[in-house]
Amino acid sequence: MKLENTPSKSVARGTFDETFIEDGFFVLTHKNEASAVEILEREIDSTYIQFHFCTKGSADFVFNNGTYTLNIKEETSLLLYNPQRDLPIHLELQPHSWLVSFVMSINKFHSLFSQDANYVTFLSDENKNKKYYTDGSINPSMAVVLNQMISFNLNQTIKPLYFKGKVYELLSLYFNRNEDADVEQCPFLVDEVNVAKLKKAKDIIIANIAEPPSLQELSETIGLSLKKLKEGFKQIYGDTVYGFLLDYKMEVARKLLESGDHNVNEVGLKVGYSTASHFIAAFKKKFGTTPKKYITASS
Repeated sequence: MKLENTPSKSVARGTFDETFIEDGFFVLTHKNEASAVEILEREIDSTYIQFHFCTKGSADFVFNNGTYTLNIKEETSLLLYNPQRDLPIHLELQPHSWLVSFVMSINKFHSLFSQDANYVTFLSDENKNKKYYTDGSINPSMAVVLNQMISFNLNQTIKPLYFKGKVYELLSLYFNRNEDADVEQCPFLVDEVNVAKLKKAKDIIIANIAEPPSLQELSETIGLSLKKLKEGFKQIYGDTVYGFLLDYKMEVARKLLESGDHNVNEVGLKVGYSTASHFIAAFKKKFGTTPKKYITASS
């Protein structure tokens, strides 16, 4: 129920205490110590992911002019991300309620977990247009960090640095899970250890481009389950293992043909095709022309 439709309740306008950390990253905090509901607003566009933590009381996030509401209660969190539309904050914070939020560009967020984030698509085609509204609980370790942030009483000049460290600590605690935990806890994030293993998988198939290992062999070599290998690889590199390898093979083949040092058969063998006809068919499917015609056009 929208608070604006219940005039018997006292409603006041409030403002976030906003701390700019760096481009694409800021923190919002607010304590409503009054007896009235406080409405807080902040424009947020679709390129940002939002994390909200209620350490005391409760609040409602209102969307689409009141047609949709998400509640957040004491000791719970909300992760909000919608790449299809902006998600401006319209918050109705109940009396005697505290909230800590941080907002980060999705590119910066992912770069914290993957060195490849600047030049790979971490969201697959089937996932990149999905929205995620995920709630969770605040564990005791997270509560300590959040209370340190909302009760900040150090020199204001160090506040951005202090908050940056605390947000990173909070993210570590938020996504921490044991080895067997489901990789889907965050729909587009693989933990740091798995990222290293998946990068190793990519390096292995590139190094063995002509005779790549089977998925099962690859899984055993990197120490990751077959399920996590398939799902994680697609999340980070935007394609299946063999889909990625095929694209890589074709790029290598194209460069070899352009060099003029090898004929079509030799190039096909170098990238793992035992017959020229299979190589020609794969090359044509990728580039829309045969290797011979490509050589002619490039010369």
